[in-house]
Amino acid sequence: MSDKHTVEQVIAAHQAKGKYIQVDGINTFVLDQGEGEVVLCIHGVPTSSFLYRKVIAALAANGMRGVCVDLPGLGLSDRPEDFDYTFHSFARFLARATEVLGIQEFHLVVHDIGGPIGFALAAENKERIKSLTILNTWVDVVHFKKPLPMRPFEMPVLGEAELKSLTHTTWQLGFTKVAVANADNIPKEEIYAYIDLLKREDNGAAFLKIMRSFDKSEEFKRLCYQAVEQVPYPVQAIWGAEDPGLTYERYGEEMKLAANLPQVHKLKASHLLQEEKPEEIAALVVDLARKA
Repeated sequence: MSDKHTVEQVIAAHQAKGKYIQVDGINTFVLDQGEGEVVLCIHGVPTSSFLYRKVIAALAANGMRGVCVDLPGLGLSDRPEDFDYTFHSFARFLARATEVLGIQEFHLVVHDIGGPIGFALAAENKERIKSLTILNTWVDVVHFKKPLPMRPFEMPVLGEAELKSLTHTTWQLGFTKVAVANADNIPKEEIYAYIDLLKREDNGAAFLKIMRSFDKSEEFKRLCYQAVEQVPYPVQAIWGAEDPGLTYERYGEEMKLAANLPQVHKLKASHLLQEEKPEEIAALVVDLARKA
């Protein structure tokens, strides 16, 4: 059986655990498991709801409903050419997606670019947020600098060439050296699935638009900070302490200060901590939900 065929099986199994909804005419994939209070998980790049598959299963096993929406342009959702691939647009899209799903209130988990997206969502919907869990991300959008491996994607021509160079083999190399601290227990077909879910029918064109649409304005920064400063819901941060890009020393401490947190839960994991520590993340989310 070829790697390609087994990767397709991995993606098919993932797809079977979710469903599709229509949001503003966009066919949108949602990983939705469990019953109980809703935990809305927001993914970043170059990932999708696939990254949260283990966390959502753990949340469901702990009596909660885990939900992750594939953002337009990523994962199994549509990739419309005329969509506004900015963080604020994504935040408003997710707000509408929750309405389509019939979700009124929810606990929020954010990661990577899902941080600024989720912060905008929370700031504009504070009455609907029951708790906020922050995974490796950033809040000061003005002074944020992309980690070195992500910078080529924002440049014309070079970004296209870099994306073309991403194959199962090259992605696995980066995945095992940068994205996770220990990939020994992750089947290679699941690692390869990230690339197939990233490229799909548009070969990653929407991903490049996202990478070239980061909002670095003072106005958007103020909106993001409104999600963590003097808010009516409890906030916690969980950090993959071995993340070489969004380091705890730079971005974890920034988050701790911005949200006025007494501590940050540091895990022995890298950037994609959902792959390595799903049970630990789910347990902390459930614990915060119970306090809320």
